[in-house]
Amino acid sequence: MVLTIIAAVFVFGLLVLVHELGHFVTAKMAGMRVDEFAIGFGPKLVSVRRGETVYSIRAIPLGGFNDIAGMDPEHNTAGERGYCERPIFSRMYVILAGSLMNLVLPIFIFFGIFLTVGAQTPSSEPVLGKVMEDKPAYVAGLQSGDRIVSIDGKAIATWLDFVNSVQDSAGENLTVVYEREGVRAETQVTPEYDKQAQRALMGVLANVETLHPGLIDAFFMALERTWLIITMMLTALVNLILELSGSDLAGPIGVAQMAGEVAERGIVPLLNFTALLSLNLGIINLFPIPALDGGHFLTLIIEAVRGKPLSPKAMYYAQRVGIALLILLMLFATRNDIMRLFFGG
Repeated sequence: MVLTIIAAVFVFGLLVLVHELGHFVTAKMAGMRVDEFAIGFGPKLVSVRRGETVYSIRAIPLGGFNDIAGMDPEHNTAGERGYCERPIFSRMYVILAGSLMNLVLPIFIFFGIFLTVGAQTPSSEPVLGKVMEDKPAYVAGLQSGDRIVSIDGKAIATWLDFVNSVQDSAGENLTVVYEREGVRAETQVTPEYDKQAQRALMGVLANVETLHPGLIDAFFMALERTWLIITMMLTALVNLILELSGSDLAGPIGVAQMAGEVAERGIVPLLNFTALLSLNLGIINLFPIPALDGGHFLTLIIEAVRGKPLSPKAMYYAQRVGIALLILLMLFATRNDIMRLFFGG
């Protein structure tokens, strides 16, 4: 429990800090007055004033905010330095900066991981990495490090050959010839169909090779890893919307629980988890939903096209609709968390 709390505070704290720092720095650069920079919500635990800005840490570490003067045009006390009085393009990059920081943070996390502990990539060789307990390969006596030589008489030269030979064989009794410490042996394996993977699996992972890149290679590998994850997340979001299924959604409880579980495996898995969550936060925040950064950006585009901002009444109702949608989404995700936590579903 203690590790879960520490891991959750670390993950949420870092993501919120980076996100709000993006808004804060660009607001200052745009000449806006920032009255408070806060990490967390609720009562202040610690606060200090530096110049015109109060920097605070609050009791509930599930968010944060920048109190930028003039966000509400009817209560602008900062004159020309108020948000509402600054050029529209300045307001646009201030709004986008938080999400962009969340999209950039993983590049630095992956860069640091690749540079210090190396980059782990699946081997193309047909050599077993982890063999999961109580799965078909484990039951058949296969072990980590075994090289697959053939399956049902068909030679296996690469890991892809192995995957292709297994994926359509759910429930079939396969004859597997393998090599262990230079000695060949034979066993029978019956793959199981995995609903999530939508194919037959033996319960094994590929052997992993560790590369130790230099500075430049590590940076470009970090860019490539970040882009790959973004494309995968966007694909998953599209599928989620098309299937109208939110069963995989997780709220703060679920994320905190996952952070604790990942933290038990070490700092590198926790950093990888933080990078994934940061990308997820950055993408979601760009959705054109009122109350999210993407919603604010959409209203600025409308203002740029119309030549004037939306009326206070229109902004009020748009914000209320956006907040209602977010609350419903949070309640649904929290319901999923509770079902997983207490009922295993």
